[in-house]
Formats: sequence, C-alpha cells, structure tokens
Amino acid sequence: MNANPAAFYILPFDHRDSFEHGLFGLTPPLSAEQTAQVAAAKQLVYDGFLQADVSKSVSGILVDEQFGAAILKDAQSKGILTACPAEKSGQDEFALEYGDDFAAHIEAVNPSYVKVLVRYNPSGDAALNARQRETLAQLSAYLQRTERPLMFELLVPATPAQQGGDYDTQSRPALMVQAIEELQDAGIEPQLWKVEGVDTRENAQALAQVAQRSGRENVKLIVLGRGADDAQVRRWLEVAAAVPGFIGFAVGRTTFWDALKRWRAGEISRDDAVSEIARNYLSWVGAFEAARQKASV
Repeated sequence: MNANPAAFYILPFDHRDSFEHGLFGLTPPLSAEQTAQVAAAKQLVYDGFLQADVSKSVSGILVDEQFGAAILKDAQSKGILTACPAEKSGQDEFALEYGDDFAAHIEAVNPSYVKVLVRYNPSGDAALNARQRETLAQLSAYLQRTERPLMFELLVPATPAQQGGDYDTQSRPALMVQAIEELQDAGIEPQLWKVEGVDTRENAQALAQVAQRSGRENVKLIVLGRGADDAQVRRWLEVAAAVPGFIGFAVGRTTFWDALKRWRAGEISRDDAVSEIARNYLSWVGAFEAARQKASV
C-alpha cells in the first residue's frame, strides 16, 4: 500500500448533488447534454488546479467518476494523485454509488485513494450507525485485500438534541474522537482521515492520537473546508498544521463555488474563474505551510 505524502493539499470537486441542484438547478436523471454541462464546470475547476501548479508530490484532486472520468484519466497521465468517491451523493446513510459493482468501478478508475463520505454521530441512531459500519467494513476489507488506500471523510452532524449552542466547539470534537474509535473497532481502516476542522490544538491532537492509535502510526489526517468562509477555513488550517499527523487539507466549495456561480451568471470570464480558483487554492497551501513552519520553529 502506498504511503501518504509528507504533505497533501487536495482540491476536492467530487460534489454531485450540490452541482446538479445548487449550481445548475437540475433534477436527475440528467440528459447527456446536462451531464456535459456539469462536466464542463468540473473541467474549469480542474483547470484552476493545474494553473496553480503546486508540486505533484504534495497536491492532488478528488473528483467523481460520473462527471470527472476524463479528468481522472488526464490527471493520472500527468502523474497527479487522484481520489474518487465510492458513496452515493447527498445521502444521510452511507450507500455505495454502484452497489455490488463497486469493485469493478474502483478497478476501472484505479484512483490513488478511494474516498467515502460518511455522516456518523456516535450519539445518533444506533441501528443506522451499525448498518453503516457493516457496509464500510466490507469496503475496507476489499481495499485492504487489494492494497488500495481508503480516504475517509467523517462528518459528525448534531442530533436534534445536540443542535444549537456551542455544538461545533464544545461537543463535536469529542464525538469525532469517539466516532473514529468506533469505526476502527469495526474493522474500518482508512489510511487518510478527512475531518472537520477544530478550533484548538488540544482537540486536533486528540484526533491525531486516536487516528494513529494501536499501531496506526502511518495513518494521517487532513482538514476539510465544509463550505465555511475564508476566515474560518484559515483558522482550521492553522490549528491543524501545528499538529503532527495532520498533513494538509481538502478545501472544495470555499475554493471554487463563488467563481463558478459568477461564471455561470456571465459575470466573469472562464479564464478569470480559472485564475480565481487557482489563487484560492494557492492561498490555502500558503496558509498551511506558513502555520506548519511557524510551529516548527
């Protein structure tokens, strides 16, 4: 199994539901023409990634097979690290995009990482959590057998009883640690955890510690953007960069969403949208590397 890079800066644009509904106002199933429109928007994001020209040793893309098959192929031909999602988009309960045919699709696309997005709150529906653990354990076992790294995007949404107040800062960090522990105990073994940001170094250290417990020293973590504003994303990156075990980020919508919306509305040119995405992506790289350098002094 390939080792994680020392740093890993991912531009994720594997969003399907939000592109279809939020950006284009489309309702599946899509026609060939509609599919091509969404694919063209994703090509624009990819062009922004290429324009940023970050070293291939530390950068990568996360894009879906449905709209990004050609992008994945091109990135692989250029030696760019790739990740491809295995989950159905926009689901509260994890389900494999291609059901029992998941292995054939993974082998055909052959990404550097197979990614899953999972909503898992240890205080939530116990039966739901158990079903998710069972499906994920089957996928993880296949990936371990075939020596394919798993990237696990963990979202811990508040239950109705937990909503409001300071959930994000007071309750979520400990629930994230508990969730990782439960998933590991179920036989689910990511090489890379993609986690929501936390506001203190202590919370980030707790996440790194649980991710790397019991002989998992090679497991690493990256921070996701969650569509937050620039200041919040920058804060999460600065906290994570100071903690060993965190090697980078996967910031998607905060990087490209506004540029895509204005391009779609005819307010900016395609070239301007590409350049804006490149600048935003580079700004996250700079913020993470500056914080990591500061922490090492």
